[in-house]
Amino acid sequence: MPEYRLLYLGDTARLPYGNRSPELIYQFAEQAVDYLFKQGCQLVVVACNTASADALRKIQQKWLPENYPDRKVLGVIRPVAEVAAKVSRSGRIGVVGTRGTVLSGAYERELMTLNPRAAVFQQPCPLLVPLIEEGWLSRPETIKILRYYLRPLKLRKIDTLILGCTHYPILMKQFRSICGRSIQVLDPAAIVAEKLEDYLRRHQEIESKLIKDKKHQFIVTDLTEIFAANAEKWLGQKVELKTVIL
Repeated sequence: MPEYRLLYLGDTARLPYGNRSPELIYQFAEQAVDYLFKQGCQLVVVACNTASADALRKIQQKWLPENYPDRKVLGVIRPVAEVAAKVSRSGRIGVVGTRGTVLSGAYERELMTLNPRAAVFQQPCPLLVPLIEEGWLSRPETIKILRYYLRPLKLRKIDTLILGCTHYPILMKQFRSICGRSIQVLDPAAIVAEKLEDYLRRHQEIESKLIKDKKHQFIVTDLTEIFAANAEKWLGQKVELKTVIL
């Protein structure tokens, strides 16, 4: 969706969210969404799975109507669960994510609502985000840890795997290599983009408010050399990062 202006906010000062309490995650998420709305955003996608699991519903049902009744906040869990439930042949679906996302049970609830006969198996992977942040994508240590995390899911004979953390698709090649051809590893970023495009097509009253130009902004709460290097490597272009205190 390159035609829409994007304002990205990464809470780098307080990541990872996965080991935080649900109450603190909600506080962080509310601060981030409030900041984005004050910058003029009409629609916010909470791209963090942990924040989507622990904070999204409360933001949508209580905070939003009281503070920004004309704005929208969407998450990433429902769209990915919809695709997983649709493409899984056996209904045996694996989920990898942070401890926070797995303990919330958000993916399991969504999947069971979509397919009551589904069998959902979850695996917390707390070491992956730090390894990805360090750029250890192809290191033997990372591959060994990834094999360790995926082994219980493979033993459960899953046929579909959900990468329930925004960082994990950066290891997509490694996930697919270890899972083999019998397991579909879904790309959540592509799914969310496609679902968002469809959402805007169905909600022209929101789409018409969005700014269409190339003046994208990338804002973080703490700027480190490694984050700047990773951002350029992952996006394949020079990125100007600005800092803000929430």
